[in-house]
Amino acid sequence: MVPSLRTRIAGMDLKNPLILASGILGTTAAMIREVALSGPSAVVTKSIGLMPRQGYSNPTLVVLKGGFLNALGLPNPGIEAFMKELSELSDLRSLDVHLIMSVYGFSTEEIIQVASKAASSPLISAIELNVSCPHVGGVHDLGSDPRALRLTVEALREVLRKPLIVKLSPNVGDPLEVAKAAMEAGADALTLTNTIRAMAIDVETGRPILSNRIGGLSGPTLKPIALRIVYEVSRGLRIPIIGCGGIETAEDALEFLMAGARAVQVGSAIATKGLGVFREILEGIEAYLSRKGYRGIEDVIGLSQIY
Repeated sequence: MVPSLRTRIAGMDLKNPLILASGILGTTAAMIREVALSGPSAVVTKSIGLMPRQGYSNPTLVVLKGGFLNALGLPNPGIEAFMKELSELSDLRSLDVHLIMSVYGFSTEEIIQVASKAASSPLISAIELNVSCPHVGGVHDLGSDPRALRLTVEALREVLRKPLIVKLSPNVGDPLEVAKAAMEAGADALTLTNTIRAMAIDVETGRPILSNRIGGLSGPTLKPIALRIVYEVSRGLRIPIIGCGGIETAEDALEFLMAGARAVQVGSAIATKGLGVFREILEGIEAYLSRKGYRGIEDVIGLSQIY
């Protein structure tokens, strides 16, 4: 018997546990379709705000030994232009791929406007609220303040009829406290985690390399930290979790599932392995489940919690 890779999270039936992370190729209809054809069960768009935003000037990306450091500054075309772009994706559901819109705002009112507009589209299965961008003030500040986060999620929940996923930060003292605030305010699921605040310096000039000086660290270096947060939040709260951070192999994905995640997002690995990484991970998961005699991924979700 072929093991089942299907899972369910935030009201979405997913054909497998792999999701494209926000900010990676999720900027145009053509890119989203190309990703959808490569194997994941869902695609998260780039974070979209109320108005167009150019982002920071170069340099915005540093390649490190253990991953990537970026400070793009949330560049995006704004919600009105992006919704027109997405109108070209009417065939996405026929591929059994869900589209999740990542949104952000600099106030609760902005967030509600953007999320409401996004949710009005039948193409959008769920909203992922980005409150954890590590290099844009006013966004990461919200995700580090449990009270402010609670009030924003409560206000959004009152008007939003589609599933709400909140993407949280590792850059907080107690991730469980912030996660609890999001859950109690009405989040249907959590994405754990966003990138870690970090920087790099050019020793020849003594200057920070990124134009914004501070950026977000992603890739393999982030994985043990993100994995620990998924494990702790999963043990402490009853809420579906999407693991995110440094996932490059089937073993990486399985670790997050065993820590308690019901699905995982893949991002930085695409830069080094291409879109074929989705098939590679799926084949590895299926081979593992078959070798161990598991019926499907449901048998491994939260497995590490019993020890």
